[in-house]
Amino acid sequence: MTDRTQQAAGEGAGDADDPGDTGSAGRDGIRTFPFPAELAVGGVGMQIGPMGTDRTWHADAPLHRVHRIDFHVVMLFTDGPVRHMVDFTEYAADAGDLLWIRPGQVHRFAQGSGYRGTVLTMQPGFLPRTTVEAAGLYRYDLPPLLHPGPAQLTAVQASLDHLRREYEDTVTLPPGLHTAVLRHSLTALLLRLAHLAGTAETSRQHADSTFTRFRDAVEQGFATNHSVSAYADALGYSRRTLVRAVRAATGETPKGFIDKRVVLEAKRLLAHTDLPIGRVGAAVGFPDAANFSKYFHLHTGQTPVAFRADLR
Repeated sequence: MTDRTQQAAGEGAGDADDPGDTGSAGRDGIRTFPFPAELAVGGVGMQIGPMGTDRTWHADAPLHRVHRIDFHVVMLFTDGPVRHMVDFTEYAADAGDLLWIRPGQVHRFAQGSGYRGTVLTMQPGFLPRTTVEAAGLYRYDLPPLLHPGPAQLTAVQASLDHLRREYEDTVTLPPGLHTAVLRHSLTALLLRLAHLAGTAETSRQHADSTFTRFRDAVEQGFATNHSVSAYADALGYSRRTLVRAVRAATGETPKGFIDKRVVLEAKRLLAHTDLPIGRVGAAVGFPDAANFSKYFHLHTGQTPVAFRADLR
């Protein structure tokens, strides 16, 4: 992995006016940094390599600048402690811990922290849908920090080492077969991580599960639809069935799940854009700015103005 690849896999935020900033969107939108496919070995949809103090995450921005990416990042730390913010929660990772940052999540690297270990990046669409569901790749309700036990850590490290050898071996297999082997090796690693997170699903729980369909519907509709009954009707479930499925998968109610997604998007817009408060509210389904402020305060304990001021 080159230093530039490490930059793309790690700190990817620059000022919107900085000519070196490769992220998309300006001051009126959230900057998102894309997966650097042109830097991947063989152009495949993943990268894996070392982290270290001799590597630069991104030359164009301070490490503490919040940003988001459109790909997955998994970091296994061999040293610590490291403090890393993901979607406005600060996580303390130590040697042997894993941090999984999913597409669209905002995050920030800690100043003065030595990021040492292995970093894996994955492009959405690289793996088949069945693997995506089985490994919980888009379970945004799960905490990103994992603490494997000794035996689990040994197995995860061995799986990462194997994946890295396969990734770097571009000689013994033709390109198509090399990509297929990488997909299988990556799937094996992700299923280990899913088991570690307690989210490994059986085949009958894959793409058509009640919770998966609800989660996908909320992701598509949270900006305009906050009604549990409306989601239940659209999906063809009773409200009681939806409540049972969401509680079993997340431990919370469907309404709580929807509210968390709405508040998260509001926080992202407040933190990453200069949109007026009224436009932020409208973007998450509140045409009236006063109603949005009341809703945001109810769920966060802060007004939108105060939340934004704390981050600037």
